[in-house]
Amino acid sequence: MASRFTRLTTAAPKLARGYAAAASPKAPVTLYGLDGRYATALYTAAARQNALDAVERDLTQLSTSISKDKAVQAFLENPTVTRQAKAEGISALLSKAGKVNPLTKNLFEALNENSRLDQTVKVLSAYAELMSAHRNELPLVITSAKELDKSVLNKISDSLQKSKLAEGKKLLVSNKVKTDILGGILVEIGDKSIDLTVSSKIAKLNKLVTDAV
Repeated sequence: MASRFTRLTTAAPKLARGYAAAASPKAPVTLYGLDGRYATALYTAAARQNALDAVERDLTQLSTSISKDKAVQAFLENPTVTRQAKAEGISALLSKAGKVNPLTKNLFEALNENSRLDQTVKVLSAYAELMSAHRNELPLVITSAKELDKSVLNKISDSLQKSKLAEGKKLLVSNKVKTDILGGILVEIGDKSIDLTVSSKIAKLNKLVTDAV
């Protein structure tokens, strides 16, 4: 990796003489892939500088801006755009976000220097995952054929919160609508899932009929 990525992984506060060096902060979960490496390097550097929340605010704002403007995402992911042009585009994007933490700027410059800006959205999502784990949160995604009432979501989450599936963590509930499941719900909590959808039951029934023929 190029120099800026190296600086992300080695950045550390200056320690006063006579004090022992602090242990290198460890990411709360292990992420894989290129996006996981960049996000983890950023998390580690931000933890050393007590800038985890500041960087998260920057990335959340930038993630929102990118998701709202598909042209920006297309620009970042376009391999035919020169590195210099992308550097200018990044500068404009960061300026629009206001005053950002130096580590946030370092991240985007590192991605550009290594021709990895196409990984931007994934890196921002990976950092959000690290911060969620840092706060001892666990995502709970409930997929349904139509949007569920808040009271229903609360009943499901309250029930799961008391179960071993929650692992003692705070559940972050979201409702995903997917009409092709026909009915019922698909519950995804962390890396576990409970399929109670109508489409799943029909698929199992069809398999039983097929196997019986």
